[in-house]
Amino acid sequence: MVDASELLRHAMPRRIWTGLETTARRVILAAGALGDGGAIEVVEAGRMHRLGTGDPVARVEVHDPRAYEALLRSGSVGLGASYVAGWWDVDDLTALLRALFCRMRPLLGWMDRLGRAVGGVLDVPARLAAPSRGDDQRNVRAHYDVSNEFFEMMLDDTMTYSCGLFERPDASLHDAQVAKIDRLCSKLDLGPDDHLVEIGSGWGGFAIHAAARYGSRVTTTTVSQAQRSYVEKRVAEAGMADRVTVLGEDWRDLHGRFDKLVSVEMIEAVDWRHHDDFLAACAGLLADGGLAAVQAIVIDDRSFERAKRHQDFIRAMVFPGGCLPSVASITASLARATDLRVVDLEDIGRHYAETLARWAANLDSHEPELQRLGVGVELRRLWTLYLAYCEAAFLEHHVSDVQVVLAKPSWRGRLAVRAA
Repeated sequence: MVDASELLRHAMPRRIWTGLETTARRVILAAGALGDGGAIEVVEAGRMHRLGTGDPVARVEVHDPRAYEALLRSGSVGLGASYVAGWWDVDDLTALLRALFCRMRPLLGWMDRLGRAVGGVLDVPARLAAPSRGDDQRNVRAHYDVSNEFFEMMLDDTMTYSCGLFERPDASLHDAQVAKIDRLCSKLDLGPDDHLVEIGSGWGGFAIHAAARYGSRVTTTTVSQAQRSYVEKRVAEAGMADRVTVLGEDWRDLHGRFDKLVSVEMIEAVDWRHHDDFLAACAGLLADGGLAAVQAIVIDDRSFERAKRHQDFIRAMVFPGGCLPSVASITASLARATDLRVVDLEDIGRHYAETLARWAANLDSHEPELQRLGVGVELRRLWTLYLAYCEAAFLEHHVSDVQVVLAKPSWRGRLAVRAA
């Protein structure tokens, strides 16, 4: 089990001037009173400050005034680190974060414009410092190797760690994940004559479903050792060892030609400086007439240049090295580096907030088991904030999720018609 205290030590800002604490408090309270998103009530030492107007959306109790300095100096990283440290609590974390996203929208818009203006100049030296293959693998393992048992408590029985598709309001998380997998398989027109390669195995849900329901041969790969062992066991238990091959290869090392390719929310682990290489590798794995389906969490096109360089809470404390692409950045990479063309794109981001809320509820329901597993208070608070942070980002349309179908030039098939 990962120890959150080490993450906290690196993320927490170091104090430069002791007087900054008082100044930071004044600045944060003044800034919090501006903008929309509803009122925030801040309670400290028995006194309450009401920030903004409208119905209260969240009530924050500050236990340690250093939280103001952390937020002022380090933004979302300071917000996350101070919450994990227990310096403040709130009655509705998602509501608070939604209010903060609303208040930050004008500033982020200005930063987006600046990022687009200077992006081309900054890209030149940045490309010289691109992360290595070893960096990428360490970053992936830092997130996914937390504990298989931990993810079993958070996810449904398909062990699918990506956006579900809730076709009915009363759909279970299991139903939503199976619907998502079936949607992708349908878009790929997957069948028993196909050999499918999956980049990013997760815990095997997609590979096993594709082999069992559609009869396809599947080659799946992950650089997480914990995931690979788990998937191999699941494949054997499902009696699919003759149809599913589990590799521990980096995407750069995959070889061969496949009829179909799928990658579900894996491109976010690829640094922006490697997006061209990643998509070129996908194209190189497809046979003539092949199809690929890529599901990706995306940021707004206007925000990509800023976000790709910005060290936010998630990149600092949850998913080191992560980078959200945008639809425009994906299509630009495709045009530069591949012969693939976009033949279908569906935005399913409206389903992600519900998926995240279900994961958070699952963890809450397993609190005693988490304690027995050795999940400490700091790590538990880290994941509570992470899930709420992402839920708020989707609810405020700060990010979304898309399924993109890509075709080789000689593909002449017919795409599945999806329900409205």
